[in-house]
Amino acid sequence: MNAMNTMWLINRFTRALSSLDLAGARKLFFKLFYTLTLSLASSLVCTLTAQAQTQLQASAKTPDMPNLVATPATSFGSGLVYDWMFLNLQLIQQTPGFSPPVAARALGYLGLTLYESLVPGLPGYQTLAGQLNELSSLPLAQPDEPLHWPTVANAALATMTRMLFNHASPDNKARIATLERGMPLKYTADFDPGTVTPDITNRSETFGKLMGMAVWTWARTDGGFSPTGGLRRDQANYVPPSGAGKWTATSPQFAPALLPYWGNNRPMVLRAGSDCPAPMPPAYSEEIGSAFYKDGLEVLKIHNAATQEHRQFALYWADDPVKTPTPAGHWAYLTNDLLKARKADLGTAAIVFARLNMAMSDAFIAAWHTKYTLNVTRPVSYVQLVIDSNWVPNLLDTPPFPDYPSGHSVQSSAAATVLGKEFGVNTPFVDNTHNDRGWGPRTFKSFKAAADEAALSRLYAGIHYRFAVEGGKPQGQCVADKVLALKFKR
Repeated sequence: MNAMNTMWLINRFTRALSSLDLAGARKLFFKLFYTLTLSLASSLVCTLTAQAQTQLQASAKTPDMPNLVATPATSFGSGLVYDWMFLNLQLIQQTPGFSPPVAARALGYLGLTLYESLVPGLPGYQTLAGQLNELSSLPLAQPDEPLHWPTVANAALATMTRMLFNHASPDNKARIATLERGMPLKYTADFDPGTVTPDITNRSETFGKLMGMAVWTWARTDGGFSPTGGLRRDQANYVPPSGAGKWTATSPQFAPALLPYWGNNRPMVLRAGSDCPAPMPPAYSEEIGSAFYKDGLEVLKIHNAATQEHRQFALYWADDPVKTPTPAGHWAYLTNDLLKARKADLGTAAIVFARLNMAMSDAFIAAWHTKYTLNVTRPVSYVQLVIDSNWVPNLLDTPPFPDYPSGHSVQSSAAATVLGKEFGVNTPFVDNTHNDRGWGPRTFKSFKAAADEAALSRLYAGIHYRFAVEGGKPQGQCVADKVLALKFKR
């Protein structure tokens, strides 16, 4: 009944009363009462419906549970990242096959996995798919389905760690599982069960694992993958080129060439290993007074007259596999400490490790490409042939691969450039990497100062020429610049 019908009944009822038609008035009265009652009931239903809709809209905007889709990854702490990186550095040291290039590759994929798993929770940032070599796409998070970013990151890092260290010892595999399960208990503020439902947890774990597997699928095609992590099948068949000034196996172990085809791997950011060439070294010469001879003689003199400080530098930056987490692990270790000291958030840690670790991974590919393209003889071989046949470096064994450029120089320069961009070029920091060996902590005034010392330490050890030390720096700088040129932000 509408308002017009109600007014018609009221007029009829009034006229009936005026004409003393009581029977008609009584009948009209009950009709009018029914009409008014129905009208009031209808109005009440409409009012209650409107109120209910308003309450639902309000509850959707301000629910009891936080809107996790709108909660960025930067709202959480990075403690879980610290723990996963720390474990990975230990696994690198304790798992067979993780030579410096292999370790840097592992860290590169670990950093990328962390970043990509959190991209949907980093407003203003975007996936690197489409920018990295042959990586066209990665899993996408559904914008209408809440995800809990610490859970996502924990699952993604656990998945990638298992893939990278599938041949780890049973005890270390158990450590991976224990760390993954223990994160919610250790970081209760970030894994608050009062705000994260089982449904959200399951969905977040699924997305993290999916991202880890997607990155791993890409990683398996880069040329550096080995099911066992040990000797690559093609390495045993490598025959180094012969000729004056060419690399040959060195004393005392005369080990075969390490990863001679690593420079042909698909880099993550560079187009190829040749994308960042090092400057050409001096032409090989045995003539006294030549540039090559002078650098060879300098190695002999510096090593023989090495001070205690020089020896300490050489040992500190040796970062030998098995004994340490390798050179790339050294820089990852000090970065992990720096992020922890600054109480970095989850998103910031992901961005820093993505840039740093990819730069170090590509730095080793670039260095190895140059090493096995030029095949420059090592100082020990040159000095024994041309200057002093009895000379042997007594501080460190010469590594089993060509001299130029210094891998330490390339990757340290790349790492220092990235960290300088992230934290500031003049940022002092404390390095605790070798505290367990009684060699720290050490304080450096800048990342470049540390990188320069790391590079020069190879000259002090008698295993690199100065031109190899200096030639690696611009190559590492080039790699870092290309990584820093990636469009992380939209």
